[in-house]
Amino acid sequence: MSRLAVSLLLVAFLPFGCNSKSLEERARQINSATLGPGNLTREDAAKVLARVGDRTITLGDYAAALERMNEFDRMRYQAPEKRKELLNEMIDFELLAIEAKRRGLDKSPEVEEATRQILRDALLAEVRQGLPSLGDIPTAEVRAYYEANRADYREPERRRVSAIILRDKAEAEKLLPEAKKATALEWGKLALKYLEGPKPPPTTPIEMAGDLGIVSAPDDPRGANPNVPPEVRAAVFEIKGDIGTVLDRVVPAQGRFYLVKMAGRTAAHERSFAEAERSIRGKLIQQKIEARERELEEELKKKYPLLIDEAALAQVKIPGFPSEVPHASAIPSSSAPRH
Repeated sequence: MSRLAVSLLLVAFLPFGCNSKSLEERARQINSATLGPGNLTREDAAKVLARVGDRTITLGDYAAALERMNEFDRMRYQAPEKRKELLNEMIDFELLAIEAKRRGLDKSPEVEEATRQILRDALLAEVRQGLPSLGDIPTAEVRAYYEANRADYREPERRRVSAIILRDKAEAEKLLPEAKKATALEWGKLALKYLEGPKPPPTTPIEMAGDLGIVSAPDDPRGANPNVPPEVRAAVFEIKGDIGTVLDRVVPAQGRFYLVKMAGRTAAHERSFAEAERSIRGKLIQQKIEARERELEEELKKKYPLLIDEAALAQVKIPGFPSEVPHASAIPSSSAPRH
């Protein structure tokens, strides 16, 4: 999208604002019933600082512009001579927006799509207003969620897998006794010796060579690891010894032969209510947000006509994927557009 188009889009939705005096000084001059950005009264906020074509930049616009900045950007405009600089930036912004509109850039598909996205986000932000904060959710509601989902807060035992991977079974079986006695450094050197593919970066400790990552027991649906074949995952849980113990058999998997070591272990643990409470509050708020958004979407579907062309949808081709979409004439008439 062109810079002019972006300028037009932003000027339509971005409020600006400040005062010829500091905001703090202005706030001290008016009572606690003030309105708007920078603690300006309605009358002060309406004062026109500049006119650009048929648009105006008010004191309220200027105050809002300052308030939208972070603290460090705002510091640039503390000096009186810098305040005119901000006003000039706002004027330039308006000029670009006016010219962009004159050129019809506000009608470009990119700007119209970006405008719809901004409107959508603004509406959703309005819908979310009034939702409770983390601390406002009743503890009883939080605890009820915890009790109903206790299984989600039980962490199973997890083990870190390290492996020396060979192509030949006989060679793997011959190497096994040496691997079982190897120190962490010696194990890493063996893993590097038989490693296929690119070597790890030079900064990687040799002891970490052969590390495949963490898994939980095979019966845990959450504990898989794409780097650990299922046979190896099951094998590491056969190990009965301490961390550093090597399984006393060779494990065949995916056309290779693995010498498997348990390089680490985390005991099973159930998170207490106190440990889980904050995350549950976050989940409950997210559920409330989603519920409000669904309610709004259902209301809007009833309010505005909705027409879906299933036949056209069936013909959509996803770039990069083979398509077996039938010709439109082969689609049954029951797939015709419907309300």
